[in-house]
Amino acid sequence: MTKSVLPMATINGDTQSYLIFFFLSIIISRFLLRNFFKIPSKIPYLHLPPSPPALPFIGHLHLLRLSVWKSLRNLSTNKYGSLLYLRLGSRPVLVVSSPAHVAEIYKTNDIAFSAKPYSPFEDMILFGNTGFIVAPYGDYWKFMKKLCMTELLGSRQIERSRGVRCEEITSFLKNLLKKSERQECVDMIEELSKLMNNAICRMVMSNRCSGEDDEAQRVRKLVIESFDLTVKAAIATMVGPLKRLVSWWNREKLEGVLREFDNLFEKIMKEHEEVRVKRSDNGDEKEDRDLMDILLNIYYDKNTECKISRNQIKAFILDLFIAGTDTSANTMQWVMAELINNPHIFKKLRHEIDSIVGSNTRVQESDISNLHYLQAVVKESMRLHPAAPAIPRECREDCQVSGFDIPKGTAVIINAYSIMRDPNLWDNPEDFIPERFLNEQNNLSEAKIQNFNFLPFGGGRRTCPGSNMALSIIHLTIATLVQCFDWKIVGDKVKVNMESKPGFALGMLHPLMCIPVVRFDPFVALD
Repeated sequence: MTKSVLPMATINGDTQSYLIFFFLSIIISRFLLRNFFKIPSKIPYLHLPPSPPALPFIGHLHLLRLSVWKSLRNLSTNKYGSLLYLRLGSRPVLVVSSPAHVAEIYKTNDIAFSAKPYSPFEDMILFGNTGFIVAPYGDYWKFMKKLCMTELLGSRQIERSRGVRCEEITSFLKNLLKKSERQECVDMIEELSKLMNNAICRMVMSNRCSGEDDEAQRVRKLVIESFDLTVKAAIATMVGPLKRLVSWWNREKLEGVLREFDNLFEKIMKEHEEVRVKRSDNGDEKEDRDLMDILLNIYYDKNTECKISRNQIKAFILDLFIAGTDTSANTMQWVMAELINNPHIFKKLRHEIDSIVGSNTRVQESDISNLHYLQAVVKESMRLHPAAPAIPRECREDCQVSGFDIPKGTAVIINAYSIMRDPNLWDNPEDFIPERFLNEQNNLSEAKIQNFNFLPFGGGRRTCPGSNMALSIIHLTIATLVQCFDWKIVGDKVKVNMESKPGFALGMLHPLMCIPVVRFDPFVALD
């Protein structure tokens, strides 16, 4: 799960055509405006950070390639430094690529940068801007953040839902064992996405999102469509006066996606409310509460410090699906790809599992705290392949960073991808070396996190509140896959292709396809 992060998305052919169309529209509209209206300058002189030469109308958009975070890294590294001011169409953007400047944003000026970039779709969508991820910094956001840390995604709820995660990974493992028996190829991202969908569904609403109606596929389809719309929303913020046209262009698709989510969540809420009434009549108190139970208790609590609406409950659940499904699935796919490409690390991790857990005992979530190399492997993969390579913020008020003026309304992109591959911060930064995160080596792990060298979940007030929940299932799933199977790459390939998708997110361009070969079947061992 994720975090206060950008949702996973890719720029496909349709979106590229969309970009070209709107860039041409910008040029035409600006030409007409400049010829028929006098537009006075309202911007006073500001001491802005370094900036490359810009083109009329489009600003610096011509400098970006499909892999946005790599383009931003090249601009910062090659010439302009770690604090870079860009204009993407009509949108001013501050690009941050060093831990020192990140510290100024996450610590010194955290309140000033505690907003998320505005989407032009917010006044159209079903739940408005009520989602926790995009909510403005204020009383509601503070209340929900506190609720996340203490109830919804805190240690108490992680412990409550441990059985759910174990059951879902058991089901996932049994499915892989069947595929292994048939020597069937496994599409890892598909299987891992189903695992995450099912786990989130059960932690949220005590129901699995799979079965005869294949709700897992339905939810995944909706999430993918939501990602595509998120990319278009991000693009729309750059087109100035044409934002409303962008919103109109996507209205039907947007409303359709949100309507399906609304129907699903309303159905689940009503089912929970019916059970709630029956329990109240019988004087029963449910101990094993899911997230929907907790949210409904707050919804009906007249004495709560902050009243929440049904739409806010739905928006929060939607945030969990969008931020938690593909981010965690992609993280696990990258981990497995790195392990397959580095068999000596795979062997070392398996040896740790066997020595701590035993060769005839299935790894459990309670074992994870003792599997230090496993934790280092996951951290190293997140360093190289962060789910959110570019972390968005927005400046809420005029302020300064390193002596430069940052105007209110400036979007901020923290280039976590660049920071976590910076050769000045990491030895051999392009290599997969989990040992760098072992605590025995002068507490390197904690030092990197505290100094903002390591940013897989963001930082500051809007750091991802679901990081511990996400890591709990990521660690156990990876340990299970390593303990129980050897993995054979499909075809004649010697190594997994590690090329990443273009776009704002960091997924694998070529899905990891491999055949599981049983090494340890815990169900046979138990018999």
